[in-house]
Amino acid sequence: MIRSATLTFPTVPVMSSDNNRLCLLSGTSNLMLANEVARYLGIELTPMIRKSFADGEIYVQILESIRGCDVYIMQPTCRPVNDHLMELMIMIDACKRASARQITAVLPYYGYARADRKTAGRESITAKLAANLLTKAGANRIIAMDLHSSQIQGYFDIPVDHVYGSPTIVEYIKSKNLEDLVVVSPDVGGVARARAFASRLRDAPLAIIDKRRQAHNVAEVMNVVGDVRGKTAVLVDDMIDTAGTITEGARVLREHGARQVYACATHAVFSPPAIERLSNGCLEEVIVTNTIPIEPENRFPQLRILSVAGLIGETISRVHEDCSVSSMFRN
Repeated sequence: MIRSATLTFPTVPVMSSDNNRLCLLSGTSNLMLANEVARYLGIELTPMIRKSFADGEIYVQILESIRGCDVYIMQPTCRPVNDHLMELMIMIDACKRASARQITAVLPYYGYARADRKTAGRESITAKLAANLLTKAGANRIIAMDLHSSQIQGYFDIPVDHVYGSPTIVEYIKSKNLEDLVVVSPDVGGVARARAFASRLRDAPLAIIDKRRQAHNVAEVMNVVGDVRGKTAVLVDDMIDTAGTITEGARVLREHGARQVYACATHAVFSPPAIERLSNGCLEEVIVTNTIPIEPENRFPQLRILSVAGLIGETISRVHEDCSVSSMFRN
């Protein structure tokens, strides 16, 4: 079940001038979320044709005039990542050739973000490569939610508005009235994220899991730094992929005396065997957002899906009206 966000924002009316009309388009990766955002903005999705040739080539045609419009294209580059990234670039190119005034790529999930630096030599920094591709395709601005690392904003040579899904998750956690909370970072690299999350929960105490990774998608948990005994632990990460990190973290937290363990993440990537790991009873709840669509077969009793349509819709509205976006996330 997808829950609507309970966050409220000061109303910023959408400009209706024909000379600065807001148009919202969506690729095929998450049409449900795009329709929710359109309803929040009080507009309809701009109609378009998207089809594939027999060899897999993607064809896009915009069915309404967007000349002189501010166009926002929603497309999380989730599985299949290559198809959705290519579709987004083709949509950007189509809008550019249709004389859009400004094109903003709205990325609820930014794929290829995990390779954001060189660690072993002779490897690609795909986060920078994808940024170059989107910019070269014709995007004038990026709206992205919970990038894998904040430094990725610097890989773009165009403005980037970095939006956080944590306010929606925090409001849900608060509504549960959990006692003796401790916010836990699943690794050292996520401490800043966990600290910001904890500050929104009335400065809840913080713990860190010391983790050593042996290979991609394989995690080895070593120790817990901080007091979790008798407490309700809330694991916080930007994404859950194969769920090895989260479930191993939950196991170690229970070994160190945690009374309950909840897992929170903005992006539910859910690559196999994530569902089997997450539904084995080690977690009270797995709380995610709908930045990535979750198929019915990948849902399980402990899963809670929160909608970020209000956050994204409000961001688009504020960008369009040249209002502050960062003020949305101040405590």
